[in-house]
Amino acid sequence: MAFDFQMYTPAPEFSTPAAYFSMEFALDQALKTYSGGLGFLAGSHMRSVYELKQNLVGISILWSFGYYDQGRNEDQSMRADFRLKHYSFLQDTGLVFPIEIHNAQVLVKALYLAPDTFGTAPMFFLTTDIPENDYLSRTISHHLYDADTAARVAQSILLGVGGGKLLDLLGRQTEVYHLNEGHGLPLAFYLYDKHGRSQDEVRKRLVFTTHTPELAGNEEHPVKLLHKMSFFGNVPLEEVYRLGLVENESLNYTLTALRFARISNGVSKVHGEVANDMWGGYQGISPIIAITNSQNGTYWRDQALHAALEAGDDQALKARKRELKKQLFDIVADQTGTLLDPEVLTVVWARRFAGYKRADLILRHFERFLDIVNSQDRPVQVIWAGKPYPKDFGAIGLFNDIIAKTKNLKTCAVLTGYELGLSAALKKGSDIWLNTPRYPREASGTSGMTAAMNASASLSIADGWIPEFVRHGENGFLIEHTDISQPDHVKDDIEATNVLDVLENEIIPLYYSQPEKFLEVVKTGMREVEPEFESHRMATEYYERMYKVK
Repeated sequence: MAFDFQMYTPAPEFSTPAAYFSMEFALDQALKTYSGGLGFLAGSHMRSVYELKQNLVGISILWSFGYYDQGRNEDQSMRADFRLKHYSFLQDTGLVFPIEIHNAQVLVKALYLAPDTFGTAPMFFLTTDIPENDYLSRTISHHLYDADTAARVAQSILLGVGGGKLLDLLGRQTEVYHLNEGHGLPLAFYLYDKHGRSQDEVRKRLVFTTHTPELAGNEEHPVKLLHKMSFFGNVPLEEVYRLGLVENESLNYTLTALRFARISNGVSKVHGEVANDMWGGYQGISPIIAITNSQNGTYWRDQALHAALEAGDDQALKARKRELKKQLFDIVADQTGTLLDPEVLTVVWARRFAGYKRADLILRHFERFLDIVNSQDRPVQVIWAGKPYPKDFGAIGLFNDIIAKTKNLKTCAVLTGYELGLSAALKKGSDIWLNTPRYPREASGTSGMTAAMNASASLSIADGWIPEFVRHGENGFLIEHTDISQPDHVKDDIEATNVLDVLENEIIPLYYSQPEKFLEVVKTGMREVEPEFESHRMATEYYERMYKVK
């Protein structure tokens, strides 16, 4: 018997029944099913679905151990801890059903998150970690982005085939299946087999969002490995070849999704252009439009800050910002023993730790950095936070190197545990939100949006969403990037200088000598970031531009 899940009455303009598949969702601090920006984005999307009353359900995997818990060793360096998670608020649907992985039956259990629990779309989470399965099958849903290739392939089958089959078992009519990134690609083959082995029938139903602006970052595996793992379900390998999906004996998830989708999108205007440059030369792909990622204001914005902004009460706004800085600095002191000053200009770099994001760019010219943060007259405080992938030893080394370089500085701190709660505290407690990716490798980047909602001005390379928003010195600050053809070390040297130049020559004088002008920059950012970069706009655009079948 199908599980009778309760759903709100959809608004007429959003009545098309859709399902959104994502490997991660950041819905609430209590639910550890995300690693970084992709999850934050998907979480905000699901919140706007709820607030707009869109006819959409979310499909994901319940990760038994979450991503990981970021702790510290005795020397303050980072430690990755893995603890089993338990959630009383997820409802057992009673649905347990088989899928095929590696030519063997694996049982999938579906759990349900009701819309009113966290104010999201109705959500279903799939797990194989149940007693009916053997140990290896149980581990499929243990760790988000498992480092083992076979496990990663199995996770994709669980999301795509498990999610597709769940919707059928629920008896829910679904007109649009939305793949958020290529992880759930086996869904395309499930739909292909279900609808008479017709690519056109799949295209009527499938839409796709790509987030990765470089070829190497788009998942790809040998086609024979995927076949062996049952990635294609009932579709014979020779048919996969006949469909023209195989390039150099490998199958690229993004390219294949583009070939099965009716329409696809990049996640900023810049990324839309980059994605068309990357994939436009391949035959049979869908059109790629740009729908810029956004974040949910209801969840992220501080109500008191916004009330002060709307009332035109600068004193109340400044007083509330000081309170929020103090709240953040209590976290800093608790974690590190460093006591920061709410009157001092505070810069935060916080996001998923990956090499191209260059967390240490501001430290590259270290003596100059020390002069800035140790200034007696106009000091600057700098805080870092972020979770490296637990097997990315280069990123972990970078995280630990920043700790080692700054641990004796009274104006610097590196925090662990970068999840929704800490992210919100950092955005609300920062004055400047620093973003230093290597151009053009940031597809969107959304953390600066939620910082701007909370009276923190972006200092950013003009990548991702930033060119659509920041006007230098008016609502944020830009870091000039150099010619992308230069070697990385040359780019890093030049752009590190540019970061410190803007900070030292523009932001610091403004903050300390012209505080009212600094406040005006911050207020302009607060006013202008919504509604353009609030997720109601994004969720509406998906319905209007991608879900409505013409």
